Amino acid sequence: MPEIRHPAPTVTRAVVAGTRIPRHHHREHQIVYPSSGVAQVITDRGRWIAPSDRAVWIPAGCRHEHHFYGPTRFHCVGFSPTGSGDRTEPAVISAAPLLRELIVACSDPGDLPAEEAARLRAVLRDRIRRSPDEPLQLPAAIDDRLRAACALVEADLTVSWTLPALGRRVGAGQRTLSRLFRTEFGLTYPQWWRTRLRLHHAMGLLAESVPVTEVAHRCGWSSASAFIDVYREALGRTPGARGA
Repeated sequence: MPEIRHPAPTVTRAVVAGTRIPRHHHREHQIVYPSSGVAQVITDRGRWIAPSDRAVWIPAGCRHEHHFYGPTRFHCVGFSPTGSGDRTEPAVISAAPLLRELIVACSDPGDLPAEEAARLRAVLRDRIRRSPDEPLQLPAAIDDRLRAACALVEADLTVSWTLPALGRRVGAGQRTLSRLFRTEFGLTYPQWWRTRLRLHHAMGLLAESVPVTEVAHRCGWSSASAFIDVYREALGRTPGARGA
């Protein structure tokens, strides 16, 4: 698996499928946007994933790693912390066309005069602050029983685990496990957490050019149409369409 070490906070780079950047941190805030492929950011607290119409905000000092799915061109822009107005936790944000173009321009300003580049970065920072968060975070479990339950589900998404069955395997009652999903993740199982897990895997497979029908099967949906409906509801478009 290809690796990139010591990445700069501001950079534009093309990578092959499967490339990863090991755990590191920056003194600056960072916005990460894949203009092609899919980028996933992983921390001790969870995972955030972005296709080409989303971006991931990473606050200064946050230890994280990157995984890339499909041939990916990614753009990163670093910002000095100001102490106010910036998100303090990682987040996936909607990357509307203006935001996308600003990230691309600021990640590789070329011979643009410094004053003009600074103005572009200021506009970009304003647009980031005003961009809505997207529900594409996959939280990491703290409780050992919940962590074991999540691992069982993720090991084979085609298996429709029920809460009672999971509880028996990890030594927790159904009510206890249900409470852990709600208190640690703020999500119910299976309606929200399992669906979000499937979407994370589906986005990676789609970036690898796996057909939609096969993605639906491998991620546990009963049919391609069921997968497409969930995907459209979550991302506002069908699996084969790029965001406008």
